[in-house]
Amino acid sequence: MKKLISWLLVFWMVFGTAVSAQEGVSEIQNAQGNALEIQNAAEIQSVPEIQTPHALVMEVSTGQVLFEKDADAKIHPASVTKIMTVLLIFEALEAGRLTLDQEVVTSAHAKSMGGSQVFLEEGETQTVETMLKCIIIASGNDAAVAMAEQIAGTEEAFVAAMNEKAEALGMKNTHFVDCCGLTDSPEHYTTARDVALMSRELLLRFPQVVEYSGIWMEDITHVTRKGSNTFTLTNTNKLLRAFNGCDGLKTGSTSYAKYCLSATAERGGIRLIGTVMTSPDSKTRFAEAGQLLNYGFSRCTLYHDEEMQPLEPIAVRGAAEPTVGVEYEREFSWLSTENDDFSAIEKQIQWQPDVRAPLEQGEQVGACVYTLNGREIGSVPIVTTAAVERAGYFDYLYKMWMLWAI
Repeated sequence: MKKLISWLLVFWMVFGTAVSAQEGVSEIQNAQGNALEIQNAAEIQSVPEIQTPHALVMEVSTGQVLFEKDADAKIHPASVTKIMTVLLIFEALEAGRLTLDQEVVTSAHAKSMGGSQVFLEEGETQTVETMLKCIIIASGNDAAVAMAEQIAGTEEAFVAAMNEKAEALGMKNTHFVDCCGLTDSPEHYTTARDVALMSRELLLRFPQVVEYSGIWMEDITHVTRKGSNTFTLTNTNKLLRAFNGCDGLKTGSTSYAKYCLSATAERGGIRLIGTVMTSPDSKTRFAEAGQLLNYGFSRCTLYHDEEMQPLEPIAVRGAAEPTVGVEYEREFSWLSTENDDFSAIEKQIQWQPDVRAPLEQGEQVGACVYTLNGREIGSVPIVTTAAVERAGYFDYLYKMWMLWAI
């Protein structure tokens, strides 16, 4: 009888604790997070009427489109092309293939670029960071080509990488021919929607880009065989000084593409992208981009769950260890354009039934589901913090030995 009681006691300790831990987490239902509700002071504006043929407004954190006008028509982006160029530069920095203080040599091909340029000389060296500023602030075609060659060896190889990235981002109506948008080729095209997609990717993954795109003026130094001289970079994005919260992103204009802009601004924790493509003139481009951003901000309120409930380890059947730690894959944000009452948002932990070993680290085992007035508005996956191996023969022998040792 004593042995039987010991067996039952150990069984409860090993398996009962793990199950109760999972059930305890499951009781987190209808709890309200510390929601951050941000409202623009302005009243919701009517849908804007604009001259610009192609436009789109997107909220960055969710990717929600707030306004669009013929946003899937294929058009030439001019120097807005350089958003993709800058994205690939930041990816190379992230991967360690470049450093900001690394020197880049200007080739004869890079020097030969016309249009907007910072007048780099053949053989002139500048750091990667200076080249970034030349591209982002002053839209230097020569700097863009120099960086393309530095990363991929040739501009052609770099452009191939641009097109691969566009495909990966779901930019279905985009094809690049060069890295700066100088060519008038009809084979170089994108859309207002695709411009917003690559702008969003750049802002989400590398938010430090606005530290460059928000600079109004800055001097660089040319050092060549002719000596040393100062050159002032002046930002081509006039919206920086005309629109509250604007800190980027990229302009473009040619006689073929007309006037284009991917503008971004942040107010009260909400960041928007406004793309206007093929505007008839520069004044209209900036005025209507500002108008669209104002419209977007007037419609947006953002819910952010800042205090997501802590999670306890959950039970895993057939595992060498009876439990595994779990965590939320990310934080939860939700954008409302209907002035919703965020106090009515409810959330519930939902576990996958019968979680069994083996499990990989980061494998989804549940989700926190958010609802508003009975309608699901989003969810956050719950994943394992470690791998879980299936219990083997010796694991079961050890458990039996521990039972008899009591």
